[in-house]
Amino acid sequence: MFRESGCPDLRTNRVGSNPTFRYSLPTCKGCSRAYLFLIKKFPVEKYMPTIRLTFVILVLTLTLSSCATYRPNQVANVCEIFRGETDWYEDALDANKRWGTPIGIMMAIIKQESSFRDDVRPARPSFLFIPLPRRSSAYGYAQAQNPAWSDYQKATGNWGHDRDDFGDAINFVGWYTHISQQKLGISKWDPYKQYLAYHEGWGGYARGSFNKKPQLLRVATKVQRQAETYNAQLKTCSKALDKAVSGWF
Repeated sequence: MFRESGCPDLRTNRVGSNPTFRYSLPTCKGCSRAYLFLIKKFPVEKYMPTIRLTFVILVLTLTLSSCATYRPNQVANVCEIFRGETDWYEDALDANKRWGTPIGIMMAIIKQESSFRDDVRPARPSFLFIPLPRRSSAYGYAQAQNPAWSDYQKATGNWGHDRDDFGDAINFVGWYTHISQQKLGISKWDPYKQYLAYHEGWGGYARGSFNKKPQLLRVATKVQRQAETYNAQLKTCSKALDKAVSGWF
């Protein structure tokens, strides 16, 4: 709203028709004595540097806080994970609705792969202090490798998705378990076999490569137990989380 004619300019304390200042009081008509008193008592140009500095600090603070990556502290409790960042719960709901895989199973796979850290990569080996190439291209929350991520993007059209974005990563896990069901007949409710297929790939699982890896079998059992725990925990907090993400409407 432009300043009404006859009211003082808040930057110059002059009466005029300068339209560059757009924020005057809506009750300026007649220029009340109280308004004129405030203009004389607190000239805006005197306090403008402070106002500008405060505004810049506020913007920087909000920007930096919005860029901070959420990392849950209590990864053993899925309710606490989602309470700490309800956007993650919405992402998990979306993936569950899209692919049908239980949230507890998808979260258990991500916990095993990255412990909910966004920038995880395999360790880089070295020889005589010379860094060598990493043995795997796995990256992000779901530790998806380049070929699998490329297949996901081609199949879903999600070309803008990133492995270090939780919502994109859990959607990938949902997609992968969905394809495992289609290709291998593995139930989406079977975290043990789903994790073996996730780790070995569809071809490796079909060949039974996991049978020669006792350590992997133990890890798959661990994922199964974690998924069961997560699913049980969600039964105690899903209603409250649903209410939190639905807001007032």
